[in-house]
Amino acid sequence: MLELRPNCEACDRDLPPESAEAYICSYECTFCADCVEDLLQNVCPNCGGGFMPRPVRPKTAYRPGVSLADDPAGTQRRRLKFGRKDIAAFAKKLRAIPPEKR
Repeated sequence: MLELRPNCEACDRDLPPESAEAYICSYECTFCADCVEDLLQNVCPNCGGGFMPRPVRPKTAYRPGVSLADDPAGTQRRRLKFGRKDIAAFAKKLRAIPPEKR
């Protein structure tokens, strides 16, 4: 099941489960829309993949046992291990390659 991480790993902005501003890579690294566009340039600094909007888990169980109440969002905040200069250099190498070809 997808882990709904609570924050942007770059700027530490809160990204609650219902946020339409949350983006993830295939490893569930989580960033806000502003950081994905401006800082990361659609290159995950952890894996080199691209980003997609994070799905929103329904608050209401429209089917038994399938809701945010049954499967709550994560609470462990994460931070990037890389500095801005390293991130910029990494993104520069990969940003021209479409995510599906990286």
